Amino acid sequence: MEYRTLPHGGEKISVIGLGSGSITGTEQEMVDVIDAAIQSGINYFDMAPSEQAPFFAYATASDGRREEVITQMHFGAVYNRGKYGWTRNLDEIKVQFEWELKLLDTKYTDIGFIHCVDDMDDLKIVMNGGLWDYMKSLKAESKIKHLGFSSHDPGIARRILETGLVDMFMFSINPAYDYQKGTYGIGEAAERAALYRDCECMGIGISVMKPFAGGQLLDAKTSLFKRALTHAQCIQYALDRPAVMTVLPGIRNMADLHTVLEYVTATPEEKDYSLIGEFTPQDADGICVYCNHCQPCPMGLDVGLINKYYDLALAGDEMAKGHYQKLPVHADACVQCGHCESRCPFHVKQESRMKEINLYFSEFTKTCE
Repeated sequence: MEYRTLPHGGEKISVIGLGSGSITGTEQEMVDVIDAAIQSGINYFDMAPSEQAPFFAYATASDGRREEVITQMHFGAVYNRGKYGWTRNLDEIKVQFEWELKLLDTKYTDIGFIHCVDDMDDLKIVMNGGLWDYMKSLKAESKIKHLGFSSHDPGIARRILETGLVDMFMFSINPAYDYQKGTYGIGEAAERAALYRDCECMGIGISVMKPFAGGQLLDAKTSLFKRALTHAQCIQYALDRPAVMTVLPGIRNMADLHTVLEYVTATPEEKDYSLIGEFTPQDADGICVYCNHCQPCPMGLDVGLINKYYDLALAGDEMAKGHYQKLPVHADACVQCGHCESRCPFHVKQESRMKEINLYFSEFTKTCE
């Protein structure tokens, strides 16, 4: 296993970490997966599963090994009913954090993350509603070693980075989300690339979520490139971005763990992702790549983020549904004005897609009530 050094702190972080959002099975099966990960040299673990059950498996697997693991805990992810939930209620967040510390028999988390900040109104709540002050107080008490956050939005990320207080942040990085080619290489793609470089200059590490774009890049039928990439190619792509410390694939079971660990012994040829250079703009016609060229929406829809959460939800990402629900404006607010379609370089039929997305998440909401 290769390790990278966190600039502010000096911790050695395994280049492959463990994402917990998809892990399933009996408690013993989950314990076996986590134990195997630790034995393989993985030491970085994201503590934001889609259900509460994996926490108990982590407690068992990490017992007596606290110094061997680096935990990334999320302030805003709660599990009141055994399932993942998102909140900015400070009392609920405090209860969740203390519960995690007690269960894992630890006095601290290595990384304390503001969980999923994706819009400006939410950022104001975080910064002015007590959460950020609470987290800073925990850092002063050494209950958090490093402050950080997770986000899908480069602009929001910059606002938090500008505080000068964070050492780590979690971001979606893969060839599809970073798509850049010819005349389309402007806007968000360039902004993302600049964000990685600036993080490196500031000494801020990045932990990578969604390295396979929710599995879409692994299947030629769903891949933006019309060709399937391998796990090793996607992992190498993310690790080659500036400031990246570790890649956190979503692991469901032991088979998934073995698959991503093949990266460790893969040859340079097997890790080579240069085939994405063959991708031409015409290949993306009709596919939303979340570039936000369509912005601003007259009704305030974040069209790119709505599409991203929908695509991730279809790919099986349970958390994406919750993230969509917390957006301030949903797909049902679309008035079919055509503004986004007239500006889209990829000719995506967003009007019909917003209807489709609204129907999908409406049905999801009904099943949860």
